[in-house]
Amino acid sequence: MRIAIVDESAVRATIIEEGLAELDGCELFVLTERKGLLARIEEIGPDIVLIDLGNPSRDVLEEYFAVSRALARPIAIFVDESDDDAIAASIDAGVSAYVVDGLAANRIRPLLDLAVKRFNAFARLQSELAEAKGKLAERDMIDKAKRILMDSRRLSEPEAYGEMRRKAMQSSKRIADIAEALVTAHELLDK
Repeated sequence: MRIAIVDESAVRATIIEEGLAELDGCELFVLTERKGLLARIEEIGPDIVLIDLGNPSRDVLEEYFAVSRALARPIAIFVDESDDDAIAASIDAGVSAYVVDGLAANRIRPLLDLAVKRFNAFARLQSELAEAKGKLAERDMIDKAKRILMDSRRLSEPEAYGEMRRKAMQSSKRIADIAEALVTAHELLDK
């Protein structure tokens, strides 16, 4: 596992390193400068990013949240004080764990596990949502195609669907693909 530790304080970064010392097969990369951070993280290609911010200003938080939005990886952020607005912004930015006053070597490993599990759960939900949206879009396309066949060939809804189903089976294509082709052809001919 490749872990990027982002902390402008080398002393605080050492606390995180100590908490990860017992993990076998881990490569740790400590980044202490904010300049070019996203490019350096992408170059490393970590499996997880741990960011210790101490007591950051709003601008610094927003800068790190921008990094979080750009990365599709589990990210845990450590801060010294709670801030409701920052917590809400971190959730919107896709931060997997926002830890207040929790930087201690013995807490790092469980927090790492939490961040990975929350990231995976969120990624699974996003995938399911994308799949559901795709199926809904296909259903809409099929309904449009049925309406075209019903209007142009004076078919009932079951007959229109049956025609598309037969064509899909004959051409070894999905009904959604036949529907999309029919709608596209209708749009071209209708103009």
